[in-house]
Amino acid sequence: MNPSTAQARVIVDELVRNTVSHVVLCPGSRNAPLSLALSDAETAGKLTLHVRIDERGAGFLALGIAARTGRPVALVCTSGTAAANFHPAVLEADRAGVPLIVLTADRPPELRAAGANQVIDQQRLYGGAVRYFDELAVAEARAGQNAYWRSQVCRAWNAAYGEWRCGPVHLNVPFREPLVPAAGDDSGGASGGVSVGSVGGVSAGSEWYEPLDGRPRGARWTELPEYGALPSFVMPSTRQGLVIACDAGVHAASEWAAEHGWPVLSETGGLGLGGDTAIPGGPWLLGVEEFLAEHKPEQVLCIGRPTVFRQVQRLLSDPAVEVLLVRPDSDWPAPAHNVRQVGQWFDAPTKPSDPEWLARWQCADAAAVEAVHDTLAREPWPSGLRVAEELVHGLPRDSLLVVGSSNPARDVALVGGRRPDVLVHRNRGVAGIDGTVSTAVGAASVHRGPSYALLGDLTFLHDSNGLLIGPAEDRPDLAIIVVNDDGGGIFSLLEQGAPEHRDGFERIFGTPHGADLGALCAAYGVPYRRAGDLEEFRAALAPEPGLRVIEVRADRSRHRELHAALRDAVTAAVSG
Repeated sequence: MNPSTAQARVIVDELVRNTVSHVVLCPGSRNAPLSLALSDAETAGKLTLHVRIDERGAGFLALGIAARTGRPVALVCTSGTAAANFHPAVLEADRAGVPLIVLTADRPPELRAAGANQVIDQQRLYGGAVRYFDELAVAEARAGQNAYWRSQVCRAWNAAYGEWRCGPVHLNVPFREPLVPAAGDDSGGASGGVSVGSVGGVSAGSEWYEPLDGRPRGARWTELPEYGALPSFVMPSTRQGLVIACDAGVHAASEWAAEHGWPVLSETGGLGLGGDTAIPGGPWLLGVEEFLAEHKPEQVLCIGRPTVFRQVQRLLSDPAVEVLLVRPDSDWPAPAHNVRQVGQWFDAPTKPSDPEWLARWQCADAAAVEAVHDTLAREPWPSGLRVAEELVHGLPRDSLLVVGSSNPARDVALVGGRRPDVLVHRNRGVAGIDGTVSTAVGAASVHRGPSYALLGDLTFLHDSNGLLIGPAEDRPDLAIIVVNDDGGGIFSLLEQGAPEHRDGFERIFGTPHGADLGALCAAYGVPYRRAGDLEEFRAALAPEPGLRVIEVRADRSRHRELHAALRDAVTAAVSG
């Protein structure tokens, strides 16, 4: 057995022992030892292998799988720009606290010094975005390396998942030729010819300088505590508090708030929120100055990292409000640097809640949600908010909804639909539009139930390669709804969209493209449907097998006007 083959088989074996069950692989020459070892491990039933040709999309596919399973996913590529194309997904995983184990193959040092092809500096390629970086020593034909290889895999796993803050790690693995096994070499994982206790692809019968076995009974080389094994707690201590929940904390926040009588708001509106204390209209209420002046909480229990609404940031910045932060998977969300406590979970409050406080929030919420619904009912079809409203109400039970950044992230939160039975995923670590199609495909591939994604047209076009799935790869049951308003509709809601800045707006912010989404889907062999009216859209939401795209063409010229009308309606309903 050559050294590169031995090293790759041991790495894959130890990854399996460390509970890695999904690996995303991009084809290449220098990573051939890992590719072959992974293929053998999948054949032996040890892991699920996902193969993609686009490294940027592959990174977000892995991120989607890891985010939904809550377990580390390995991501493998060859050297050069392939490794650089993982960077956007690594950045998102860092800020969102998603565990990824990135394995980049590389040339050995003597080839780097010789100006070999496909060589870049891969040392600490992702900078401070990874929890841990190491370059493995080049494998050599000698004894004493099995323990080293296995130990480094365990170190990487621990940094990605075993410590209190999940995130990505990077192992750079230089391989010397030969990169493929010699003729007649035992393939390891596929043959099952492994010694007792080995689980993933190292054959005791292959010629090598030492046993390449792992620990007995499939144990990992170094036993380490998993994420959250020893949580710390924050302790709420007021009768008039408020919960703000983000993404993974929504369900837990709903249960806690229902038990202790605190109003709970979510950055996803009513999606995932359950119980009588849920306030789906919270994003609107926090923007009504008159209401908030009379209903300012003494403490805010912030679960996760809010990123969408400026009114949430203003509340967290208020010096009169104590902020208790739970599970900060990345930088602390502290706009005014005034966080009082930080912990990984939350305890019972030390004081009983004020029932009148909760009742006032519930009354205002009902008025706000009704005002939004009535205003949207008078809005002609389609607008982004109307599409979001119909989607939220029309999703089947136990659906997964992946929400793109920009307008979709805001629209689903603002329509006020209460759906505790819907699971939501958003790439809000750095809130980019990168890789959202691939993220949705990855998340849907591990979700048990119907899956949907709501994207803007620019987000969809930015990752159209996410539709490129080889014939040997599984296609999830995923409907991608694209609200196509021919450009960057979000900018019309920001300062750039004010009337005084209209000169040149369309070219540098609106960025119309005129792309034919149906033709694009046809090129990828993905079923496409354009929903021309409301009834067609409702019919298109019925669950179907496989991957498909539903386009709704909208007009973004009234975005700013509609949002202003909704704010006025909510303010009148709540303050009247």
